[in-house]
Amino acid sequence: MSEERPRRSDGTRAAILRAARERFAADGYERATIRAIAADAEIDPSMVMRYYGNKERLFAAAAEFDLRLPALSGVPEEEIPAVLVGHFLDRWEGDETLMALLRAGVTNPAAAERMRQIFATQLGPLAERLAPDEPHTRAGLVASQVLGLALCRYVLELPPVVAMDRADLISWLAPTVRQYLLGPRPGGPKVP
Repeated sequence: MSEERPRRSDGTRAAILRAARERFAADGYERATIRAIAADAEIDPSMVMRYYGNKERLFAAAAEFDLRLPALSGVPEEEIPAVLVGHFLDRWEGDETLMALLRAGVTNPAAAERMRQIFATQLGPLAERLAPDEPHTRAGLVASQVLGLALCRYVLELPPVVAMDRADLISWLAPTVRQYLLGPRPGGPKVP
């Protein structure tokens, strides 16, 4: 039985994606260029175009992102919001890809659509499990909190938000996330 060796193209693709993630995170979608990404990957720009076709497709490939939502089956319901807020803080602080996607999503329709897909497909099922009434609305509202926090803390760098420590951020945001996921609908049941 012969061992399958990795193809040279696999290493090139990985180098391009790594360079693209770093460049998109540092420069944002609009300012990142194929030429700069190729230079970072130490390859010719034509290779980037050969593998990905254009900047938008490269960004879509680089922005494949898993929120890696925590397994919450053993977490008491009242603690879930704090666990989620803490998880998102970890994700924002630990992954340049999500930051690149956030920056690009503000100005680029394709990036904004990618962000919508990620949050709908990954956060949606959690909301369905916890709040079967209006789960998509609830998931969207949770996304508004974590995306708003990330925008204000990591992109706009609003001083009061940047100055807050992890425990303070969780204590401020968790009650809002709790309301969105577990609380009753404001104003009573939805009128059809």
